[in-house]
Order: sequence, then structure tokens, then C-alpha cells
Amino acid sequence: MSRKMLIDGEVNNSNEQEEYDYDLFVIGAGSGGVRASRTSAGYGAKVAICELPFHPISSETIGGVGGTCVIRGCVPKKILVYGASFAGEFEDAQNYGWELNEKPNYNWKKLLENKTQEIVRLNGIYKRLLSNAGVKMYEGEGKVVGPHEVELTQIDGTKLNFSAKHILVATGGRAQRPNIPGKELGITSDEALSLDELPKRVVVLGGGYIAVEFASIWRGMGSTVDLFFRKELPLRGFDDEMRELVAENLKGRGINLHPAENLTELIKTDDGIKVITDHGKELIADVVLFATGRIPNTKRLNLEAVGVELDRTGAVKVDEFSGTNIPSIWAVGDVTNRINLTPVALMEGSCFSKTVFGKEPSKPDYRDVPCAVFCIPPLSTVGLTEQQAVEQAKSDTLVFTSTFKPMKNTISGRQEKSMMKLIVDDDTDKVLGASMCGPDAAEIMQGIAVALKCGATKAIFDSTVGIHPSAAEEFVTMRSVSRRIPPGGKPKTNL
Repeated sequence: MSRKMLIDGEVNNSNEQEEYDYDLFVIGAGSGGVRASRTSAGYGAKVAICELPFHPISSETIGGVGGTCVIRGCVPKKILVYGASFAGEFEDAQNYGWELNEKPNYNWKKLLENKTQEIVRLNGIYKRLLSNAGVKMYEGEGKVVGPHEVELTQIDGTKLNFSAKHILVATGGRAQRPNIPGKELGITSDEALSLDELPKRVVVLGGGYIAVEFASIWRGMGSTVDLFFRKELPLRGFDDEMRELVAENLKGRGINLHPAENLTELIKTDDGIKVITDHGKELIADVVLFATGRIPNTKRLNLEAVGVELDRTGAVKVDEFSGTNIPSIWAVGDVTNRINLTPVALMEGSCFSKTVFGKEPSKPDYRDVPCAVFCIPPLSTVGLTEQQAVEQAKSDTLVFTSTFKPMKNTISGRQEKSMMKLIVDDDTDKVLGASMCGPDAAEIMQGIAVALKCGATKAIFDSTVGIHPSAAEEFVTMRSVSRRIPPGGKPKTNL
């Protein structure tokens, strides 16, 4: 007797479903894959998912349920940021009357042990979430061998084959190393989160999220840090004015910045790793971190062999519903190289489930996606940068800014500024973008993102009563226009 089940949003009593082992087979149990599995199962689909065996440091053959974010990305990184932030808190505490008679001792191994315990706990939680949703979990390496067929290589090397009406690729991305002599002497963010010893001398190559975050972490823990990046300022793609403040804050915290300078060679010596730059500089480091971007994790999936189109970076090409050119194969998350953020992968996974199994075709909405860079202090933003707004403008762009010393710093004596910024369209009064660099930026920006998603105008911001005394109230008290830029005009930048 055929079983009654939900397939593609419709109840089917035919024997068609018996042709497949599963309605959905997901390759990759990171944020996007787990979300898509659970929500699809919630619609009545029979779902299986596979993931590589767990390990904090990933490779082509090890990974773990939870994926990059949980195991070797956002979560452990934020734990290390918390740990590094205490150094500044100890310094600031003295002018608040706290008498620290001795310099606090730091135990790197203890933090690493606690971090690892937490990601092991989260790995277990993710497994239970899948089990509780009725998703069948397989451990091993999956690859696509046909439009409706997945081959799974188990830990012992044996192979299993499964058929599925739909296949979802959610294998994320992996760190890459620059092709320079001695590159094997450097590490990526995977290893950076699991070093046995705290390095005393660190060189970081890169100007993105990972580079500035790890530079802040190691400097906060007392290491000497040299940060090299190709552009004039770090964090390309963010608002130029905010990038400049981030650079000043990084320098203020004691990080040595080397703009427009690249590494050309690493050489092992008795004293450490000799770093040679394209400006002729030579440094000795205990650790060299390559934070030079990530690439989609498609190398071993056999996708092109079954006809799935990839772009030049190896990312899976998808349409606005996350479908590939093969109707039964889909992809979400960093493997598609759209917006590579965990919450975006979650959104894409949910939209996939609604589209395929929920009778509700749903496109991920990439407008006004907020994000944060957890350097110390952090940067957070939502909507358009000043540069993007001016490029798209049909009327004047109004820029409101507030730069100030946080109230805490007036007593602590720390010479570090916060900045907040709103970008407004003159014709509609709509707030197009918001940025903040300073303590609690991410916590504040999440609320601002809701306002932008609702289409808030500057008048609504102005009519909102602030919470006093707080930094967040600056967003509703900026009354004076810092500058007005006509269409085709030039935004403020020191680049």
C-alpha cells in the first residue's frame, strides 16, 4: 500500500514517491542545510542529511554538524572576542576605582578548552535538532552522482547510494591561502581558533572581517600584531568613513597597520617565520594568518559531471529560488557565494523549503541585510553605504553623522571615538542606510535593521524618544545634516 505524504506541496497517494529513498537529501549540515532539512521535514517531506565527521579544524574529509559558523567561525570567534575584550576592561576599570595590584594572568589553554567544550555541546544540540525533526543523519562524505542520486562514503570507506526527488547542496566554503613561496607555513582561521599556544608575534594578511577580528583578538590578549592589506583601508565594501574610524581604532589599540602592502614570501627560521613583503620589509612572526577570503566548497561534489553549472570561483549558480540548472538540484548558503552570512543561509534554507515543499514559492530577500564585524570595538551596518546611495541617487543624498567619545571613556580616559551615521533620501525622507562603530554596535544595529525593513523615514527616527543616557539615542537625535550630496556628486572619502 502506498504511503500518504506531502510532495512538492501536494498530498500524493500514488506510487511515485516509492521511486525515491527520500524526498530530500541534503549534503552539508551547516546552518543552511540544517535549517532546510528541519523546515522541509516540517512540511511532511522525508529528509536525510549527510555531514563529514566532527573536528574543529576542517579539511576535505572532516567537518562536523553545525558547519563553519558553529564549529570554526562565528561562535568560537565571538567567544575569543569576549576573552580579548577583558584586557581593555581591566585597563578602563582603574579610573573607576578598581585597584588591580597585579597584572592579571592570562591562560590561553583554559579559554581554548572552554571554547572547544562549547562547540562540542552545540554540535550535539544540532544533531538532536535534526533527530527531533525526523531527519535521518548520515556521517560521511556525500557527492552527487546523478540528478536524483547521492553517493555517501562512510568513515570506514564503504559506499552507500541513495535516491532523492530533490538534492540540496549546502556545503559552505573553506579558507584559501595565497599562492606565495612558503604558504604552507601560514595558517587559516580554522587553525587560528585552535592554536596550542598564544603567539607573541602575529602577522595577519587580509583586510576583511576575519583579518580585523583576529588582529583585535590577538592584540587584546597581548600579542604584537602586524596587519597587512591590499587597499588603503581595511574592510573594503563598507562605508569609507566608517572604515577610516575602524583603522584609527585598530591603531589606537596597538595594532600595526600596513596598508597597500602584501606578503611575497614566508621562510622558516630558528627564531620563527620570516615574513617578506612587496615593500621590502622583513618581520619575524610566531604565526602568520592568511585571512585572504574563502572559496565555495564544491571541489569534491561531482557537480559539473552531472551538469550543474558553477561560476569561475566554483560557486553553484542558482536562480532567485536557489534552484540550479538541473531542476532536481538546489543550493543554499556560502556554496552559492551570494551574501555569505549565517543568517542569510538560514533565510535561504527556509525559502527553499517553502518553495519546494510548502506550496509557497519564496525568494530570499537580500534588501537591508544587517551585518557586524567583531573587531574591538565592533562595526555594524545595514542598508546602503554613503557611496552606494550616491551612485543610485535620483535626488540629493543627506548624510547625518555623530562622532563622540562614549560616556564610559570620559572616566576611563581611553582615547577612542564612536561614530553613528544615517543615509537619507531627500525626496522621500526614507532612511537608506545606517552604520555604527563603537561598543554594542551589533546589538543596537539589529533594532535599526527592523526600522529600515519597515521603510522608516528620518521623520520617524526624529519623533522617536531616545533612551538616556545611552549611545543608541544618538540615532534618534541627529538633527543637523552633515552634508548634502547631489546626484552624481562625490561622497566623503579619504581614499
